[in-house]
Amino acid sequence: MGIVTPGIVPATTLLAEPAPAWLGRWTAFAADLSFADLPEAAVDRARLVLLDSLGVIAAGMREPECRALAERLAARRRGDAPAIGSGLSLDPRDAALVNGAAGTTLELDEGNQYARGHPAIHVVPAVLAAAQETGASGADLIAALVLGYEIGARIGIASKLRVTMHPHGTWGTVGAALAVARLHGADAAMIGRAIGLASSFGLSTSRRTMLEGATVRNTYAGFSNQLGLTAWDLAASGFLPERDGIGVVYGGILADDFSAEAMVESLGTRWEIARNYFKRHAACRYTHGALDALAQIRRDAGPLDPDSVRSVEVATYVWAAQLDHPAPETMLAAKFSLPFALAAALVRGEANTDAFRDEARADRRILSLARRVMVQEDPTMTAQLPGLRPAKVTLTLADGRKLSAQALTNRGDTEDPYSADDVREKFRALAGPVWGAERSEQIVAAVAGIDRAEGIGELLGLVG
Repeated sequence: MGIVTPGIVPATTLLAEPAPAWLGRWTAFAADLSFADLPEAAVDRARLVLLDSLGVIAAGMREPECRALAERLAARRRGDAPAIGSGLSLDPRDAALVNGAAGTTLELDEGNQYARGHPAIHVVPAVLAAAQETGASGADLIAALVLGYEIGARIGIASKLRVTMHPHGTWGTVGAALAVARLHGADAAMIGRAIGLASSFGLSTSRRTMLEGATVRNTYAGFSNQLGLTAWDLAASGFLPERDGIGVVYGGILADDFSAEAMVESLGTRWEIARNYFKRHAACRYTHGALDALAQIRRDAGPLDPDSVRSVEVATYVWAAQLDHPAPETMLAAKFSLPFALAAALVRGEANTDAFRDEARADRRILSLARRVMVQEDPTMTAQLPGLRPAKVTLTLADGRKLSAQALTNRGDTEDPYSADDVREKFRALAGPVWGAERSEQIVAAVAGIDRAEGIGELLGLVG
């Protein structure tokens, strides 16, 4: 008798399946693409993504656990790859891990609303390590970054991660592997081997980590970068992937409903990096719509005494409504608390990096106000995902007045983007305390001209 258990297919049937057509298109596309083929919009955005990533990594590297990890790894095994902003040089694989972790720690790294995740921080550290190893040009680095971003984001678009999973540490590994393979001059077959191997390396990333404030979550992107580099080493050594690893893993293991068509739709004409978003609030993006609405209330009403706010009501979409805990115990948990983020912004003026630290979490005014914030899902707002990220905030004051504002999308999204100057200003604010104003400006200039640089040694020397 044949197998009758649902979902189990005989090996003869599995082995008769052809390789997916989309994968052949993708590997040929990635192998053949040159920097000259990239449109100006994608190149311009890639430069900004690189600059933004360097800033958030350097700022995150100042956090105690990131600095401690860099020091431990440096003591064990030195190399010539910078742990960005630390002054330490590590083995390239260790640097990729530390830089990826530091880049997610402050919740300021860029993302892509359509992919429902953060493609760049899963690729940039691996790209820097591989470009240094291979002596790649700046143009090669940009092309690899764009391609790695593209395939990672498209897997996010083409699949629907299980609701219990956090997107960090999943499809970003494939993006890192493709970028690394490209920098090593891989042909289409070897690119396919590398990304197929990387598809098996997605982590079992629990969504609860962000709600509990478990900072293991901050390492997920670091491991994606490290595993992307490892995937290339395995491919070059002769290890083989399964025939359709991406389709299998993201069609039924980590995610469901994988769409092969989405992987190649407008391939080469629609660039995911060109429709990314940047962040200014140092908190989970799900809080940003409400924070933007609060900022509108404050602009319209003028100065507000936080103690005069009797209650705050928030109506928003399902994922934002999940973030309803008013008394977070760690900095990470605070960044995933809508009540705390709104209360901190009201008391301190903005939801910047300091608004979530120990001092702010011990502030009785913030904690008292956070307990007066009520968060509720509005199903009509949930239905507007992923194109919009709506939130409505209503403040009731002690004198009975109600102040209300609504945001349909987050400031910084493709529908309401930050300017290039805004992104550079964000970089300066993050980089200044690390490198000083003069060196920070040198980094801005180096990234602006990166595609004309023969190598990336100057940039790496500046960011070490």
